[in-house]
Amino acid sequence: MEMLEEIGPSESKFIAAQRMFFIGTAPLSGKGHVNVSPKGYTSFAQLDSTRVAYIDLGGSGIETHAHLRENGRICIMFCAFEGSPLILRLYGKGQGHQYGTPGFDALRSHFPEIDVPVRGIIEVEVTQVQRSCGFAVPKFEFLEERSRLKEHNAKRTQEEHIARRIATNRASIDGLPGLEEL
Repeated sequence: MEMLEEIGPSESKFIAAQRMFFIGTAPLSGKGHVNVSPKGYTSFAQLDSTRVAYIDLGGSGIETHAHLRENGRICIMFCAFEGSPLILRLYGKGQGHQYGTPGFDALRSHFPEIDVPVRGIIEVEVTQVQRSCGFAVPKFEFLEERSRLKEHNAKRTQEEHIARRIATNRASIDGLPGLEEL
């Protein structure tokens, strides 16, 4: 295991080659639920050596946004499913930028390939980078992206999509505040 203070050139190259990543967050309460979410598409952007972001197309829950609002803790994990083994974790302090906020507007241009309505953008100030072997991660061959979420989101305008998300994502499963009316 190797700990780094920022994302270096080799880590940037590795991140850019990955087709999937995972987000991990948790509430402060030990009785709360830990959340791990898989992410795909071209939804990740490295902003500089200590800042990253991903665009949030939405889902059934609002755990990541709620946990970040409460405490900011986040871990992003990339695994090599092809090529040389490696697990790369980005630890940091995250912030959710809901659609319609200045933070969202400032970051939206980093995701030109996402052309459907979205819920928000998660921005992370990376405080530590961890490289580990990944020897036990199996090899998988990428076949294709699933189009279902993009197709589902494309059925509504951006305004309709976020209104629905605000209505259904007001609180996490632990009752923490989620999206809010702007």
